[in-house]
Amino acid sequence: MKPPSSYLEEGSGPIVIPRGCRSCHHEVELGVVIGSVCGDVHEDDVMPRVAGYALALDMTARDFQEEAKKSGGPWTMAKCFDTALPVSRFISAKELSDPSGVKLWCKVNEEMRQNGSTADMVFNIPYLISYISQYFTLHPGDLVLTGTPAGVGPVHPGDVISAGLGDLITMKFTVAQKE
Repeated sequence: MKPPSSYLEEGSGPIVIPRGCRSCHHEVELGVVIGSVCGDVHEDDVMPRVAGYALALDMTARDFQEEAKKSGGPWTMAKCFDTALPVSRFISAKELSDPSGVKLWCKVNEEMRQNGSTADMVFNIPYLISYISQYFTLHPGDLVLTGTPAGVGPVHPGDVISAGLGDLITMKFTVAQKE
């Protein structure tokens, strides 16, 4: 769950590491954009309800997350800060007709950090959406992140993060620190 202030479109500014954060990590993910209401949906009925996709960077204030884990608190501050979810343009389900084997990659300062495939996801899209919809209803426009390949790692102020989804789309963001 991400508040609207966490979304960041390419070209609208840098990823801003929150004040007090000493360890911020990138996680490239495929986001699934819901097209019609999904409440208690069976796996076989999921894909017709998907409008499309977005490439996303799920940024994590790792030190905030570790603190929350130790205290048993929520991860909200670690995952929902302003600019914590850089996203690409919308990719229609027609444009990406089969999301089950597309390459996902992330570079920091041109160094490959993550290089995987949606084929390696622990849970496939129909399972994820079906499972989630058993507990709360998804609505058109909701974005569901699907998990990240190996290689998650730190970013620092001044870094440039680029990411891609196969040959379909790339995006690039700079990193800054909130003072």
